[in-house]
Amino acid sequence: MSSRPLRLGIVGLGRAFSLMLPTFLRDERIVLAGACDPRPAARAQFARDFSAPVYDDIPALAADPALDALYIASPHQFHARHTEIAAAHGKHVLVEKPMALAMEECDRMIAACERAGVHLIVGHCHSFDMPYLKTRELIDSGEFGRVRMIHALNYTDYLYRPRRPEELVTAEGGGAIFSQAAHQVDIVRLLAGARPVRLRAAVGNWDPRRATEGAYSTMLWFDSGAYASLSYNGYGHFDSDEWTGWIGEMGQRKSPDDYGAARRKLAAVASPEAEAQAKADATYGGAAYQPPAGDGPLPHYQHFGPIIVSCEHADLRPLPEGIAIYADDARRWHPLDPPAVPRHEVLDELVRAVHVGTRPRHDGHWAKATLEICLAMLASAQANADVALQHQPA
Repeated sequence: MSSRPLRLGIVGLGRAFSLMLPTFLRDERIVLAGACDPRPAARAQFARDFSAPVYDDIPALAADPALDALYIASPHQFHARHTEIAAAHGKHVLVEKPMALAMEECDRMIAACERAGVHLIVGHCHSFDMPYLKTRELIDSGEFGRVRMIHALNYTDYLYRPRRPEELVTAEGGGAIFSQAAHQVDIVRLLAGARPVRLRAAVGNWDPRRATEGAYSTMLWFDSGAYASLSYNGYGHFDSDEWTGWIGEMGQRKSPDDYGAARRKLAAVASPEAEAQAKADATYGGAAYQPPAGDGPLPHYQHFGPIIVSCEHADLRPLPEGIAIYADDARRWHPLDPPAVPRHEVLDELVRAVHVGTRPRHDGHWAKATLEICLAMLASAQANADVALQHQPA
């Protein structure tokens, strides 16, 4: 593998970039070498922090010959166009989930990258997280038999965090299906190790002030005979991190005394414009932005709520510090070494693809299959019927 750092350009300096920044700062395989964003304050901060060129839109960034790849962290509705621009300039692509908002957009993105001979990786989705990857390795060992059932749930305050107006409009990529189900679907597909064939879903759209999906439940069946239940509730009451030892989604320690904080902050916002500004203020370059902590230890992996995988001879429960195994004869613990770099698994795939040519697991075809399931969830809920899946790779 090449020892040369991968020179990465950033498309969009919003929340997704803010969450990935600790990874980029700690990983010596990456150099942040350029960025574009419509916000002057964000561009100015990036130029100060990284002594790198900045632009107000993607074409000039993609044309920079010094860049190896682009990390596309723009809003969902721009992923397809931005990926096509990156590929047209010969740049490898790491694009945030969801890959796109329509199957046709996925096809365009895949075709553009294949024509250009560049790799397309979609993430961060939590199926990159080490606890789920190690659980999949345990399943592959054969010790516990075949996967029979998966139960995944997550209760958060997702719907009451500051949002831009389009993030509360399903047709524009808003709501829990596009933003949250992509994580859960990816994890369940990874753990099942089989092809999904059909699903049945119901969604919750319960707050007229925030009229998009804040909750869902889905039954997903696989061609192996296994099935999975996926449930998510983002209405800010019960917090399922209580069941992971108060370790939050990002691997951070949480306090139960913070109950209701998101709702209280949102209640103080006077208008949709003020809410959008509050979100911008908290992201990179914003007035209230807090840079990531330094080089201190990272005691926990990230996660996406409680998950139990039922195999023929054990239940496996991935957790932020390891995997709990409830086998036929005994209960035991499979520990994980603490991460040195948060979300390093995403960069593992990117670097192996660019420097070695290894085909990534989370490529365009994988992510297109996840989007099909998300769209099928919406269709199933609307029709109150099962939906067959047609675009799932074997």
